[in-house]
Amino acid sequence: MNIFTSPEELHAWSIEQKRLGRLVGLVPTMGCLHEGHLSLIREARRHADVVVVSIFVNPTQFAPNEDYAAYPRTEAEDLRLCEAEGVAAVFLPTPELMYPPDASTWVEETRLSKGYCGAQRPIHFRGVCTVVAKLFNLAAPDVAVFGQKDFQQVAVIRRMVRDLNFPIQIIRAPIVREPDGLARSSRNRYLSPEARATALSLSRSLAEAKAEVDAGERDAAKLEGEIRAKTSAAGWIPDYVTVADADTLVPLQTVRPGASVILLACRNGTLRLIDNVLL
Repeated sequence: MNIFTSPEELHAWSIEQKRLGRLVGLVPTMGCLHEGHLSLIREARRHADVVVVSIFVNPTQFAPNEDYAAYPRTEAEDLRLCEAEGVAAVFLPTPELMYPPDASTWVEETRLSKGYCGAQRPIHFRGVCTVVAKLFNLAAPDVAVFGQKDFQQVAVIRRMVRDLNFPIQIIRAPIVREPDGLARSSRNRYLSPEARATALSLSRSLAEAKAEVDAGERDAAKLEGEIRAKTSAAGWIPDYVTVADADTLVPLQTVRPGASVILLACRNGTLRLIDNVLL
């Protein structure tokens, strides 16, 4: 397995893979890899001949009051997992290599990024789009895989790829959940045993809403109200709970089966978790 720290090394390697006729798959991560990330790597391997995993805690998507410094970093274990999954190359840059001191160029999507998590974290998606565009330029992937748990992020990246004509297929891989239903997340390690137990209200309320839709319920406001009540009763206060169009993220009054998603973000003290379910 190749380990690259400089952008130039990664780019040269990727161009050589393409010269050899190999399809390149990219899985961008911030490290602290878990089963959710490994499922993305496996999905990339189904669509590409060689897979690149980037491990980079991107400072530009964190606001000053967020957990950039405390974000979990487990580089040695991450590399072990990548090698076990047959990853061809891992990209481990430093912020200094990715962002020159006088960097003054940003990539910003201005519609899908503005609501939901974008409303709570105004600079977040600008940082995401900028770093992902840089990774696309460096790795030159044919396919890039992102997880459904970050539903808004995938929608924003798909829009960026469309609008900027990146010749890349974006794959949205399903959410990987714990046996009890909690969506896998690197931030789950912050949960106390009590918070971990009550956090199940997020996935359970979403699953119950989906069951209602499967049984014929179409009133978005009714579903949203029920989810808010259930998560709030468990101590998780919603930032948002919205039934939305799965492509445009526009809020819906009436569920459109096959084209809708329920998006939610909830807080418990300083902890914040997101989840979603396709309808």
